[in-house]
Amino acid sequence: MSSPESNGADKNGVAQRRAPHLWEALLPILSLLLFIGVGYITLELPVEPMILLAAVVASMIAILRLKYTWDDLMESVSAKMAKAWPALLILLMVGFLIGAWMAGGSIPYMIYWGLKIIDPQYLALIALVVTSIVSLTTGTSWGSAGTIGVAFMGVAIGMEANLAMVAGAVVAGAYFGDKMSPLSDTTNLASMITNVNIFTHIKNMLWTTGPAFILAGVFYLVVGLTNSTTAQVPEKVGVLITQLEAGFNFNLLLLVPVVVVIVGAAMQFPTIPVMFVSSLLAMVNAAIFQKISIQDNVQAIINGFNLEMITRSEWAAIEPLEDMSRLLERGGMNSMLGTLLIAFCAILFAGIMSVSGSLEMITGKILKNVKSRFGLIASSIGICLGTTGVTSNGQISIIMPGEVLRPEYIKRGLHPKVLSRTIEDSVSVTECLMPWTAAGAYMASTLGVATLEYLPWAILNWSGMIFALILAATGLGITYLTKEEQLKLMEQEGLTADDILIEAKK
Repeated sequence: MSSPESNGADKNGVAQRRAPHLWEALLPILSLLLFIGVGYITLELPVEPMILLAAVVASMIAILRLKYTWDDLMESVSAKMAKAWPALLILLMVGFLIGAWMAGGSIPYMIYWGLKIIDPQYLALIALVVTSIVSLTTGTSWGSAGTIGVAFMGVAIGMEANLAMVAGAVVAGAYFGDKMSPLSDTTNLASMITNVNIFTHIKNMLWTTGPAFILAGVFYLVVGLTNSTTAQVPEKVGVLITQLEAGFNFNLLLLVPVVVVIVGAAMQFPTIPVMFVSSLLAMVNAAIFQKISIQDNVQAIINGFNLEMITRSEWAAIEPLEDMSRLLERGGMNSMLGTLLIAFCAILFAGIMSVSGSLEMITGKILKNVKSRFGLIASSIGICLGTTGVTSNGQISIIMPGEVLRPEYIKRGLHPKVLSRTIEDSVSVTECLMPWTAAGAYMASTLGVATLEYLPWAILNWSGMIFALILAATGLGITYLTKEEQLKLMEQEGLTADDILIEAKK
């Protein structure tokens, strides 16, 4: 009979854990792709069970093959969940905020003015610019898309504009502002994981994000001008304006909750308390100006606003257009539960995968034969996209590649800020382009346009990677380490001179 040691056990007979073979690391990822491809895309089944099935495959390999225990898996999942809790709470607060802003009249007021002053042929361009400003100030793509973005979608509905193009412009603007904001969690995370100063990181991103923003703006302008002969304000817009005036008591105080969020973010106050205060002010507006009862106020923040909550006599005398429901019946924390469920499932899968270090192993295999600067950056983009698609979680997809790739960039003499920019180009702004991710599901449900429909129009979100590859090929915007910087950073990483692949510039 063989000894316990020969069977992969210690002297007490306890099974010893081991690193996965390549096929063991790949199988859960391939399973996820298969389940999503067949179940979610082909059979149109909910995505959550597909992720859970892949998590089951990962669990079986970790427990049966690699000898990890169930407690090991749960500890890893709990750690990932703990890191994600702030983002999940913000998600709930966005639903809370939208419901309150709807009931208080803040979003209807923005829709009202948008319908009155926005020229249809410039709608997408204006949506890009304004949403960028809001997101840059607040540091949240989800919050800006769920507030000012919702208002622009309301304007687009009223003007019978191309909803997919306007949604793409909103998404592009929301993520541009988020990416360039020092208040953004993902921007800070990318800076932190690569150990690059936040403002150095943001400035360096202008090499790719700047041209992408200009390209998107020019495209929306050209499309708008091309359609100038047919771009007219529909007669229905006048009816919508009249009905909004009948349903709400509009005044400048309705914008106070919006100002609170913008100022709070600019002052770097904690996001959740700022959103909560803004929501309370909106609920006060709902009670004072819109005469909405306490019961309906609470219902709006929990289940969302609906037209039956409007109590004005002017409203009772009209027959609201069908589009009014699509415009105004939004928000509530319950509206975010579907997105939360996707996030929970994704975190479960990522937590199980991280136990065995499977993603790290696959990354090492991919980079083994990569020699050139272009190959490294192209591989990094592929790894980041793959990690985002597999984990369905932007934060995890920043942390995992950042930890694995940083030593590779240092060994090759490239400044880590090139990595931090590449991570943002291929994770932060692309997560919302994948329908099965929490970001993709959120944007689709909030804006009312399917992810794959707005994807071609979200030009900034995918063109940044193209500009990153152009820079990698030409060397423009690529910063190299000095020899002293490389040696210092290698020491921090625990690397030796023997690990140097490309010597830094003198």
